[in-house]
Amino acid sequence: MSDQRFKQAQAEYAAWAGIFAGSLLTAVKGVAGYLSGSKALLADSAHSASEVAGSIAALVGIRSAKLHADDQHPYDRGKAESITTIIVSVVLLIAGIEIGLTSLKKIAAGVDKAPELNALITIVVALAVQEAMFRYNFRQGNRLSRPAWATNTAEHRSGVFASGVALAGIGGAILGSVFDMPQLYYLDPIAGVIISALVLRKGYKLVVESIHNTMDHVLHEEDAEELLETIQRVKGVIAVDDLRAREHGHYVIVDVKISVNPRITVTEGHDIAKSVKLHLMKRFHHVSDVFIHVNPYDPGYPYKRNIDLDQDDFPTLLH
Repeated sequence: MSDQRFKQAQAEYAAWAGIFAGSLLTAVKGVAGYLSGSKALLADSAHSASEVAGSIAALVGIRSAKLHADDQHPYDRGKAESITTIIVSVVLLIAGIEIGLTSLKKIAAGVDKAPELNALITIVVALAVQEAMFRYNFRQGNRLSRPAWATNTAEHRSGVFASGVALAGIGGAILGSVFDMPQLYYLDPIAGVIISALVLRKGYKLVVESIHNTMDHVLHEEDAEELLETIQRVKGVIAVDDLRAREHGHYVIVDVKISVNPRITVTEGHDIAKSVKLHLMKRFHHVSDVFIHVNPYDPGYPYKRNIDLDQDDFPTLLH
């Protein structure tokens, strides 16, 4: 198995692990929150669902990258992740609004008791699991060097923060019950409001990023410079006439024009172009496709001047 295929398989496995663990946490928090009467735990359940959404989006992006182009999808399916994320993020926005309003109504109506102890036990266990998930995803992100996975890892850290808020709210409310301080009961729904705001923020970010990813954007200059340097080191390439790299979802498509010795055969020119494509896709795992146009090298403008065109001093495949 090639290094790229191995990394892709590892990324897919990590995504499935995130989906399974996140779904389990979402269900357990939701049930425990409902049974214990904890608004904070219900809100944290919704936040865990948003992490599952991120893992699903990452998985869709990974799997779509393995699909080949066809007549309906000439540039592969790199934007499938964005479409999936838009749908899920709308659901998150609705859930965040609903939970936030419910928590506010609870505060307005008055809170007469704290959540049950099982809510505290659930959030403590969930925090430990989420911290382990974050560390696992952090290691995977460093190994795989995938932009999408780096983003997903950061979202897991925000999930730990949200659970920390829930722990503070639930723990504070239970302490109020222990020490007969009913005013502390309000900490639980207040935490629910804060977490619902985090869910809304997460949903909004997903919508904005998805809309951004569905449109073609030119790669940052510093990133394109690395592509350019790699192409220039390929044997047979005399000059890079033009390079346009555009983001396609979480992947990049490269259009490049190269100049080669005008005296070589068409087959040799084709081999040089093939070598350029292989070099780019091997070194940069986020490059999903490369389109190359081969030009005969012009020793005049803009690269060289005062050169005798009759001299056969152009490099070949063996330079």
